[in-house]
Amino acid sequence: MKIAACVEYNGTAYCGWQRQHHAPSVQEEVEKALSKIANEAITIRCAGRTDTGVHGIGQVIHFETEVERNNRAWQMGTNTHLPYDITLRWVSPVAEDFHARFSALSRHYRYVILNRDSRSALLHQQVCWHRPPLDSSQMNQAAQALLGRHDFTSFRAIACQAPHAMREVYAIKVQREGMFIYIDIQANAFLHHMVRNIVGSLLLIGQGKQDIDWMSYLLKQKNRALAGATASASGLYFIAVDYPEKFQLDIPPILPRFS
Repeated sequence: MKIAACVEYNGTAYCGWQRQHHAPSVQEEVEKALSKIANEAITIRCAGRTDTGVHGIGQVIHFETEVERNNRAWQMGTNTHLPYDITLRWVSPVAEDFHARFSALSRHYRYVILNRDSRSALLHQQVCWHRPPLDSSQMNQAAQALLGRHDFTSFRAIACQAPHAMREVYAIKVQREGMFIYIDIQANAFLHHMVRNIVGSLLLIGQGKQDIDWMSYLLKQKNRALAGATASASGLYFIAVDYPEKFQLDIPPILPRFS
């Protein structure tokens, strides 16, 4: 039996999604909890790995088991064994040809910026605090240069292990709501630190330190050293994954919104 599930987590206390020997990970906690319900070792596969401090709302996983449990038992039982900052949102049996990563059509991320003079005590490590005023309209115009299929080397971490930097961005939008700026991006896949490096460059445009055409220039240069600094992990959320209709996992994304 193959089972899919949606994992929500606060990434602050973890070294990222992927299991590591030297530090706690989200994957390790979920596998331990599922294994207790199954009474056997469970190994999971995810739609996309997230870095240290990055949060997840719509991370999709799958695992295989011969153990029979109903959906409620998998979800509620597993949640009783998970720490307070990780939870399963839903569980669903899936077809044998489903794969959380390789069946995905696209992934959605949201980056949240608190743009005001003082940092937030309540939203510490939940958003990226940026003191200088930002022009979200300029940022949004500049971001549109990223639409389509491009070589994203300028926004790729040096340690990225992907075989190539070609990715296709389907949608990107920057919008302000009061003190908060939301950056939403959907693509077929993402490179290591790709979203955070894009945000780091957009911040410079929002401050007026670079012009709108700079993002297009960076794409053409294919040089990470020319782009902005990597933005904080705390403002980044893995929102959702899109799959073919045949898998019946068309779950509307939940977007983090602050006021």
